[in-house]
Amino acid sequence: MKAMLGFIRDLLFIIVASIALFAYAMFQGGFVSWFLFYGFLPILLYHFCLLLYPIKNWKATRRLNHSVIHAGDEVGVTIELERSIPFPLFYCIVEELLPVTINRMDTRHEKYHSMEQPKQYYDRKVKRVIFPLFNRKFELSYKLSQVPRGEHRLTGIQVQTGDIFGFVKKKFVFPIVDQLTAYPNERPLRIIESVSSFEHGSITSSAQNLKNTNVATGVREYAPGDRFSWIDWKQTARKNAVMTKEFEQEKNTNMLVILDTCNYQGMNTLAFEATIELTLSLMETIRKQATQVGLVSIGQNINRFPNYDTTTSNVIKRHLTRLEPTGVRPFSLILKEEMRELTSGEIVILITTHLDDFFKQTVQQMCQRMNQVAVIFIQSSALIKEREQQIIKQLEFSSVSIQVLTEQQLVQNPIEVSFR
Repeated sequence: MKAMLGFIRDLLFIIVASIALFAYAMFQGGFVSWFLFYGFLPILLYHFCLLLYPIKNWKATRRLNHSVIHAGDEVGVTIELERSIPFPLFYCIVEELLPVTINRMDTRHEKYHSMEQPKQYYDRKVKRVIFPLFNRKFELSYKLSQVPRGEHRLTGIQVQTGDIFGFVKKKFVFPIVDQLTAYPNERPLRIIESVSSFEHGSITSSAQNLKNTNVATGVREYAPGDRFSWIDWKQTARKNAVMTKEFEQEKNTNMLVILDTCNYQGMNTLAFEATIELTLSLMETIRKQATQVGLVSIGQNINRFPNYDTTTSNVIKRHLTRLEPTGVRPFSLILKEEMRELTSGEIVILITTHLDDFFKQTVQQMCQRMNQVAVIFIQSSALIKEREQQIIKQLEFSSVSIQVLTEQQLVQNPIEVSFR
């Protein structure tokens, strides 16, 4: 409707201008009046042809040099416009209609320097002016830098043109859809201490000990193919025969990461972003140490992923890519309900940006049922409330493993994570 009104307005302008110039020439007479009429006649004819020129028949394409990236990466975009009729155009304004989801900047770990006062949105605009003249084919390129985490749908390209005087303007949006996926950043981690579980109990060991695959349970006579390091010299001397250690396969520890994706009033968006990055990095680090790890994200919906491995990693990464704070129910309340689904032998790692008294009670109850419970609390040091400070001390006094990550730790590479 708006486009039709604009067309009628421009058409009336051309008709009225033509009639006015012709009437002036007829009634005034003389060389000057007819010179003005014939001088403006080509311009009015150009305006009339431009008004009827169908830019919607152009062929527009968009090419991305990468459709899947990591947050903070740069993407090159090329827009190509092609037309069959080389009608002379003095200018074209080409604008990429960017989604709201891309109106943020991700500077990787540097963004956490402003964790206390995170900037919510950046007004990204991609608008270029080209001068087609008689060219049938023309293209332009631009770059999207520091792309934030998420799935971003590029839905259209707007092309606007007109005459040099601005009397006639034409605009059309080409509905071209492309999706750009930016996975969360995987940060390097240094795990200070972790837990391995054996069949006859559990022990605490350094992170590199998670790579062990077996434990000695007895001795037997030497057999061809046994390693020299497996020989038990004490038993060999006692029995006067070469004896080697017999091993029993070690059971991998079942670890579960529970991520808080609930929405809170005045939520720190950068702290939430850090929970996403840390969750992915932690799961990837644990997986590389030959330990089984799963994920539960709790928000408006509860999503469970029993195991993170090479076959399920893309599904979990895509899930973490889409996550945004949702829901109105408190995380601690949902966590208590979810606790019934957990097995007693699991090691649970809770990652959150919010602490309250009910959360403290839930964690203390979990410690009585679970093998081990660890809490990672992420927040700007200036935004940690006094009550949250008290809860942290109370959890530490209750022998709960809790680690606070602020901007001071998040800007470092690697991030140190401790499960004591």
